[in-house]
Amino acid sequence: MLVGVDISSRAGVRRPGAEGARSAALARNSDHQFDDLVEPRPLLTAGGLSGIPTELSADASLVEFRELVQSAGALVVAQVLQRRSRADAATLIGAGKVEEIAGIAAANDADLVVFDHDLTPTQLRNLEGLMPCLVLDRTQLILDIFARHARTREGQLQVELAQLEYMLPRLTGRGKAMSQLGGGIGTRGPGETQLETDRRRIQKRLVHLRGELDAVRRVRRQQRQRRESVPVPTVALVGYTNAGKSTLFNKLTGAEVLASSRMFATLDPKLRAVELPSRRRILLSDTVGFIRNLPHTLVTSFRATLEEVERAEVLLHVRDASSNYGDEQKSQVEKVLGELEVLDKPRIEVLNKIDLLTAEERAGLAGAAIGRGTVTVSAHTGEGMAGLLAAIDAALTADPLVDAELVVPQSEGAVLAAIEAGMVIHSRSFEGESVHLSVRGPASLVGRIRQGLQARE
Repeated sequence: MLVGVDISSRAGVRRPGAEGARSAALARNSDHQFDDLVEPRPLLTAGGLSGIPTELSADASLVEFRELVQSAGALVVAQVLQRRSRADAATLIGAGKVEEIAGIAAANDADLVVFDHDLTPTQLRNLEGLMPCLVLDRTQLILDIFARHARTREGQLQVELAQLEYMLPRLTGRGKAMSQLGGGIGTRGPGETQLETDRRRIQKRLVHLRGELDAVRRVRRQQRQRRESVPVPTVALVGYTNAGKSTLFNKLTGAEVLASSRMFATLDPKLRAVELPSRRRILLSDTVGFIRNLPHTLVTSFRATLEEVERAEVLLHVRDASSNYGDEQKSQVEKVLGELEVLDKPRIEVLNKIDLLTAEERAGLAGAAIGRGTVTVSAHTGEGMAGLLAAIDAALTADPLVDAELVVPQSEGAVLAAIEAGMVIHSRSFEGESVHLSVRGPASLVGRIRQGLQARE
């Protein structure tokens, strides 16, 4: 069962059209039974290029939250939206609403009530005592999804670290789960002893996990130093969850990493080589998706993974062009990038999923994107890939492209092969035993070849 909470300070600018249709559908389900909604046709938002700051309304936030819950493998049987001017300190939503939700959960045989809001330890303890089933908040749900999707040892360590850091201050609020005894005479001592034992165990485990993750960082640092000994720049994909980053990664690299419509399908970083139109090679990195109100513990725990974002020369901000909330999603991604201190890096906005737009919408999107450093693509069909690679080529500055005239003896087969593999050859002519080449290629490669030719003279 879903519980949405709309505090007055969260009210934002609402979009007409699709959001209104969702709100009307939610109103028709006023008995709190959540039937499947037929999603309306997305409105053109120019991928958020309008510059109008928007924030998800409570109804739209609940729709997104439902997708998040389904990503965790749950079946939604009911939902409630509570609007309040301020949060209730004891239960967040007020005693009357708690009683109503408890009755709906019992009537629908729900075994889990999930709040689209973070709960304090006190609120969690009070709600668990009043509900007929388990209670989770938004952060706990996201942590559970991350735990389900973590495949590598590193990913599992990072998720466990985030879970324990979140759990530690809430042990007193997990009365049922931690088997604490009551507060009567003769029972308080054993209960507190168990609690302190649990705390010490978690603290010890946290120290162990941080040590293992430090070892992971050392290994990554060594691998990165070996990569940096050869000038191959890294380009990182970032974006809101389910924006199509992994599908785009597969299309550009020919890899077969998991591409799923479920949120947070990608947790572990992937690196693959890509050849650009200039014949330069880059390493493309696929990273975890971001989401509204991403728990800070996850940003901290996944810093080892997100180091690829920090080290990247160019960021590809992949956005869903068919989303009605492009501006809100963009602001959430930039908020996390700000925490990572990488907002000053060169960024290319990649408006993905244009195959979901009509011809008229696509024309409007292309017009709005002109001159704004954006590229429109469809990772599903492959449309726009050439333009994206050209944009990446133009954005790289660490090893710029230069035009050069080279004269290479025909006997230097290895040098000619290196030029053929790493540069674009504009013209080629033969004179005696030499080959005259007009080329465009990376400055580092041109410099190495010139030094090698001069050393042979």
